[in-house]
Amino acid sequence: MTRPSLPLPSLNPRRRLLARLRPPQFVALVYLLGIAAGTALLHLPGVVRRGAELDFVQLLFTATSAICITGLVVADTGEVFTRTGQLIILTLAQVGGLGIITFGTLFALLAGRRVNFSERQHLAQQVNALNVGGVVALVRIIFLYTFAAQGAGALLLSLRFVPQFGWGEGLYQAAFHSVSAYNNAGFVVLPGGMAPYASDPLVSGVIALLIVLGGLGFLVQLNLLMHWRAPRRHRLLVYSRLTLTTTAALLVLGALLLLALEWGNAGTLGPLGVGAKVLAAVFQSVTPRSGGFATVDIESLSSASIFLMIALMFIGANSGSTGGGIKTSTFAILLGSAWNLIRGRAELIAFRRRVLPENVVRAGTITTIYTLLVFTSFFALLVTNPELGFTHLLFETVSAAATVGLSMNTTHLLNDPGLIILSVLMYLGRIGPVTFALALNLREGHQGVVKYPPERDILVG
Repeated sequence: MTRPSLPLPSLNPRRRLLARLRPPQFVALVYLLGIAAGTALLHLPGVVRRGAELDFVQLLFTATSAICITGLVVADTGEVFTRTGQLIILTLAQVGGLGIITFGTLFALLAGRRVNFSERQHLAQQVNALNVGGVVALVRIIFLYTFAAQGAGALLLSLRFVPQFGWGEGLYQAAFHSVSAYNNAGFVVLPGGMAPYASDPLVSGVIALLIVLGGLGFLVQLNLLMHWRAPRRHRLLVYSRLTLTTTAALLVLGALLLLALEWGNAGTLGPLGVGAKVLAAVFQSVTPRSGGFATVDIESLSSASIFLMIALMFIGANSGSTGGGIKTSTFAILLGSAWNLIRGRAELIAFRRRVLPENVVRAGTITTIYTLLVFTSFFALLVTNPELGFTHLLFETVSAAATVGLSMNTTHLLNDPGLIILSVLMYLGRIGPVTFALALNLREGHQGVVKYPPERDILVG
């Protein structure tokens, strides 16, 4: 008599559970775990200097700001955190900038393990790859290129910092700020911050260049390199042209407006020479893309300049980059759609290519969700921190949502509910509100194929 066979229990139920998660859900979960791990690390002994006390909410906020590469701080990073604490924050920013999933894949590759299709899907979601098939090779290139760019930036910055601080401290300052700038993290450990280097073309220039490179996105950078090496074999993608054109236009326009608005402002550009004014204006036009560094006092800017900075932060950097915001391509598509409507054209054309209608809808959806997210969080901050003022809280809200890290000296004044609101905002800004919305959607596929008749009597505009 044979005994009936029983179903074998799963040998690895945790792995099966993770495999069932769709890419948006996986990305959202991994960043949450990263924030939890970062908070735990910042609670370790020897992380905060003696005499400086940070409670749980403040450390949670700092870990979220680091893993979400924002740069908002409740206290001066160089003064409050020890060297160990600073390295933890920098590591979190590096992992958050390149993507936690991307790092996990690198370790798997180094260990000789194959990356299955499900993991490739998660990777493609993380780095905004155009296809799943070549995503592993893309990750290798991303790491090599990133470390090369950060190494070059550190080498250039050491030319200024080593003579100023000595070999050990100078190399540390150069490496820290190169990594922080390329990841658009915005953390600074320099004594006195970035203000002493407002007229220094080497430091300001290198930091600004690293911010732009990180904000361009990996795919755009690689497309540019391949096109430069073999222009006939590798054409410049329409997406690359669109984002490069929009990026250049925003940087030039922002610098010119800031130069005009702040030329005689005694609190910002006024005391500087002509060349230093141009350099500072360019730097302040670059940093709202998600850099978070500032060589002038943001709180001293005129009201018009504050509004300009908020607009630039809201637009942000490119898709698949270390930056946040609605993204330059989204902004360009919205502008193109509005111009099309004015001209009475049905299709959106970019560089002699037709933009798919679903991309236009996606651009509108992203902007709508971002706007609702900012308005809701701003209202919550006004309720919980009414004494801080309208402009300061609006600036702080957009800075957190776009993972920029600029502040009008407001972050350290927020109470615990305000810090939690901004922590949630930074998290949503990093993973993307659309990704979070898709992660909450537990239903797979369409639940029906019923098509309803169109209604043409709805008035819009």
